[in-house]
Amino acid sequence: MAENRDKQLRARVKLLGNILGEVIEKQVGTETFDAVEKLRKGYIKLQKEDDPQLRAELTQFIQERSPEQLNLIIRAFNLYFSLVNLAEEEHQYHERQSQLKSDGPLWAGSVLNTIEEFKEQGLSGADVEKLLSKLNYIPVFTAHPTESKRRSVMDNLRRVFLDIGALNEADKYNNEYAKDSIYEQLETQIQVLWQTDEVRRQKPTVEDEIRNGIYYFRQSLFDAVPSVYRYMDRALAKHYPEDVIATPTFLTFGSWIGGDRDGNPFVTHDTTVHALLLQSRGVIYEYQKRVFDLSSKLTHSKHLCKISQDVINRATICDTDLIRSVFKLRPERFKDEPYRRFLYLIHGKLKHNLAYLEARLNGEKVERNSLAYTSEDEFLSDLELIFNSLCSHGDSKVAEAELLDLIRLVKTFGFFLMRLDIRQESTVHTDAVADLLQHLNVDYNGLCEAERIEILAQHVASATVVDTQHLDLDDMTKEVLEVFHVMREMRQEISPKAFNNYVISMTHSASHVMEVLFLAHQAGLAGYNAGQPYCDINISPLFETIEDLEHIVPVTKDLLDNKTYKDLLAASGNQQEIMLGYSDSAKDGGNLSSSWSLYQAQQQIMQLADEHSVDCRLFHGRGGTLARGGGPTHHAILSQPTGTVRGSIKFTEQGEVLSYKYSNSETAMYELSLGVTGLMKASLNLVKPIEKDNQKYLEVMQKLAHDGEENYRDLTDHTDGFFDFFYQATPVTEVGLLNIGSRPSHRKKGNLSKESIRAIPWIFGWAQARLTFPAWQGTGYALDKWINENDAEILKEMNANWPFFSAIMSNIQMALSKTDVVIGKEYSQLGLDQTIAQTVYSKIADEHKRSCARILEITDNEYLMADNPTIALSLKRRNPYLVPLNNIQIEMLRRYKNESLSEEEQDKWLSPLLNSINAIAAGMRNTG
Repeated sequence: MAENRDKQLRARVKLLGNILGEVIEKQVGTETFDAVEKLRKGYIKLQKEDDPQLRAELTQFIQERSPEQLNLIIRAFNLYFSLVNLAEEEHQYHERQSQLKSDGPLWAGSVLNTIEEFKEQGLSGADVEKLLSKLNYIPVFTAHPTESKRRSVMDNLRRVFLDIGALNEADKYNNEYAKDSIYEQLETQIQVLWQTDEVRRQKPTVEDEIRNGIYYFRQSLFDAVPSVYRYMDRALAKHYPEDVIATPTFLTFGSWIGGDRDGNPFVTHDTTVHALLLQSRGVIYEYQKRVFDLSSKLTHSKHLCKISQDVINRATICDTDLIRSVFKLRPERFKDEPYRRFLYLIHGKLKHNLAYLEARLNGEKVERNSLAYTSEDEFLSDLELIFNSLCSHGDSKVAEAELLDLIRLVKTFGFFLMRLDIRQESTVHTDAVADLLQHLNVDYNGLCEAERIEILAQHVASATVVDTQHLDLDDMTKEVLEVFHVMREMRQEISPKAFNNYVISMTHSASHVMEVLFLAHQAGLAGYNAGQPYCDINISPLFETIEDLEHIVPVTKDLLDNKTYKDLLAASGNQQEIMLGYSDSAKDGGNLSSSWSLYQAQQQIMQLADEHSVDCRLFHGRGGTLARGGGPTHHAILSQPTGTVRGSIKFTEQGEVLSYKYSNSETAMYELSLGVTGLMKASLNLVKPIEKDNQKYLEVMQKLAHDGEENYRDLTDHTDGFFDFFYQATPVTEVGLLNIGSRPSHRKKGNLSKESIRAIPWIFGWAQARLTFPAWQGTGYALDKWINENDAEILKEMNANWPFFSAIMSNIQMALSKTDVVIGKEYSQLGLDQTIAQTVYSKIADEHKRSCARILEITDNEYLMADNPTIALSLKRRNPYLVPLNNIQIEMLRRYKNESLSEEEQDKWLSPLLNSINAIAAGMRNTG
């Protein structure tokens, strides 16, 4: 069936490939086109049957190409991948639309299906209402450098996406004239893409990254978000018609862009201010545009309907300066159309908000104009006034159209767009606190943990702060304090919701959290006022490594046992957020051990929070790739530990995940709704009893995680020369030259160890070499050992009945599918010490073979990903185009890393090498 559904998609891919071929021939001649075909067909033939002579011929062909020729060949493959990705995305959207129109069974995780399932399970309207009232789905956009596509490329790809959709419509009606026109449009767009540089020539600044994050809202999310709320409206009306269940606001967007200063020296307190101003400007522009659109639609006459007196008063009796600034010489304009007039005035107020933001962005010190809105609540109140008035005279359907969409946007985005998290590494705070306290004759570094907590709590509970005005403080201490002052000021200037949490990376002790509270107290963000606690900051400790996850309970217990901390936590809403680092824990001990450590840590921390009567929200630091905690969001949420998801979930959206999910509003609606329904299903513990975990499953998983970590560490920690091989045989060093992020690739400059390298380049480098072992190394060893000592039956049972285990098995299958040990063998030849290189390669290749065999055995799959044929076909479709690129990259690495060549000779191969990295990332649909 999947093959049949794939037929139309194959036709689209073939069409796009043919158009690309025609463009290449017209633009650069037949030589490049013939070269691409020679490599593509040659390597397909080799995959079917090895032929040493053909392999040598293709290698020689690559070696004989100039850098310019190789760049053209790589560009052709890269653009092909972008078009295939688009065709697949549009095809999936087209299939979903067909399901909706045919009134047939919808996709798993659709809002309509989910609400229907709740009805069938016996959930009452009150149960569903309670579930919705607790719902808060919080994707957090980060600037982690894994997005290799430029914005200009994404804009052009959006136009191709729309053309493919138009082609589907023309096909449906067999409209040849329309099809010819669309073919011409596609050729034009693909030609523009061919002429557009896909690689950034300069490293992006933090401001570039901020603008890139905002781009997705303009591009898709301002349209997608109201649609998701409408999905919920319709589903509730259909399955609970007797209950009037109002759809609450359940989406919140967060950001680290401009707030994440951990290891990024380019993020300063000024950067944070700039990020918030840009975000505010972006969302208010959208409101202004929608208000203007509404003003041409809500043209009701006060002589024909009973418009509320409040609206009439707001439209007529208001600030004469505002009327003058909006209507100029026509102060009586639209007096008989109160809604229209009121919306013009609202538009005028927003204009003054924007003028203030523009001035601030230009570096001017200005006061906000008295005609501007003072807060998002004031703006929302005006919109709701119109909404209620429309409903009062029988125009509910009108009110519930574009106006309701706007109201929901304001409730979701306020004047802040995304709630900014601040992140900094723990030792930075420790140093700042020690610097401040030494001026009070306190040797903070000499104190034990209990003494540190005690002295910090005393200061926070007191009314005094350290007078820093005349102190000789370190520059970093001054910068740290400035960040807290900025948080206080921007909460007043932009919105009280402008910030979400202050995240402390590398949290090892409770004092690390108390240090941030102490620093916040210095800026007036927390403390006691007339004996009453207040706290305008929420602090999230981040536990990243396997060892950190083991300490999560004692560290949090020390915090919650401290009366000062507990008082201030209660004053801030009594919610303790705990952030879990998937990337570093997986890099540290392997995916199996990381997943299990996270599972246990989550259950333990929720139990501790319950004991202290504290609401606990988990913040999942998921990466884009499986080795960094990524994978399908719906299933990822459902596989969370039993009872730990309670209506609210927060997780990072990193790098290329943003463009895959949010470049097109059609896909963004789908992804958001899948996440929301996954959250609802995982939160059913709020309205009905849940079954406890099977104790036997837990014991088996404990053993598998232990054995898996042992095997992973044997490779990464105990294999001589392993890291030398990594830097020699993969393009990890060159990834840093790709200009895809502002942050350095290592925590410590010059330190190339596993502890120093960030998780993103770690995964990125291995993925390029098609050895994606960080996602599965140790899995085959652990499963094999269990089966040899016991049997496979309980593993099969766990896969069938335990969502956590089946999600791991599914994700690992995808990562195994992206591995190509034959190509990996070619990369291994780049190792300078071949004894070391082949030892490392053999350990990876042997584990791949063992992992594939054992996973197929316990899942009863005929081939990897057999239970997800759509993804299996997608991976299969890409491989013939990835193999030539990998072989080109190997040759480029061999030349670029060859120290016997002159620097000039090496450098001429850098451009095709960087382009090959970009192209392989596009083909594999992931980077880091």
